[in-house]
Amino acid sequence: MVDFVDLPTRSRMMAAIKGRNTRPELRVRQALHSLGFRYRLHSDSLPGRPDIVFPKYNAVLFIHGCFWHRHQGCRYSTMPATRADFWTAKFAQNQRRDIDQRDLLVQSGWRVATVWGCVLMTVDISEALDAIVRWLLSRDMEMQFPPSLADQSLVSHGSIHSMR
Repeated sequence: MVDFVDLPTRSRMMAAIKGRNTRPELRVRQALHSLGFRYRLHSDSLPGRPDIVFPKYNAVLFIHGCFWHRHQGCRYSTMPATRADFWTAKFAQNQRRDIDQRDLLVQSGWRVATVWGCVLMTVDISEALDAIVRWLLSRDMEMQFPPSLADQSLVSHGSIHSMR
């Protein structure tokens, strides 16, 4: 398949993709702050520079884009039609780095959560926020939301009942 835009345009488009302060990340941060949770952002001293760090809870939160981090089975986790070898290697490297960084954080005593961007693209993100809040208040070391794509349709449409 041929790219729809020329090389300089594609280069500009790819360079404009942000790694920090993305729309899903900002939505989660705003909602958690309004619930009374306080956090730090993108700590350079921690492996992987987690998107949100909760020192009080010894917890970190990654908000992963489904395309770049390869959310299995997600419709946003597509494979580009051109340069398949490059993209396969790039995605494998991203996934390996994610695992290594998570392992380093857990070994250092941090609790680690991953929320996939696809569940934050809807108008109502209360299910994801409820899962994050429950996880923060629990003693669980790790959490992923949704737990699997099969569970995504089973997530209740309730709201957050507990405040910090």
